[in-house]
Amino acid sequence: MIVKATALDAQLLTSIAIESKSFWGYSSELLRSWKADLTVTKTMIENLHCFKVLNHEETVGFYILNKPKNKNVELEFLFVKPNFIGKGFGNQLLQHAIFKSITLNVKTITLLADPNAEAFYKSKGFVVINQKESSVNNRFLPVMKLDLTDHF
Repeated sequence: MIVKATALDAQLLTSIAIESKSFWGYSSELLRSWKADLTVTKTMIENLHCFKVLNHEETVGFYILNKPKNKNVELEFLFVKPNFIGKGFGNQLLQHAIFKSITLNVKTITLLADPNAEAFYKSKGFVVINQKESSVNNRFLPVMKLDLTDHF
């Protein structure tokens, strides 16, 4: 079940983001350096489109869509707890985010993907449109886009 997150979820969602990122084998040092980027604030939850997925009342993942601009919305976060990765929760969240984007009357969804998640997004119809250098030297993140007019 997917429900709207509340400001009370901020700390839990932050811990899910960090835990999920650690699934890819990043060092503790690197994860600490990304803490600010992976932090979900109460303000974000209150002002953006933030939803969480529940498994037997346990929050196991979430996503955040930014506010639409120029008929585009950015998927800012999409994270699932490591022990639930590969069980369909990420797909549920992404499909919900796509449906939510349609209700926001946008034409495209963009995101900055972790390189390890690129194949997941490609399997859902996203294409790489650019790349952006990360805070780690010589590490590039794919900028991906889903055209909603082509997708449906």
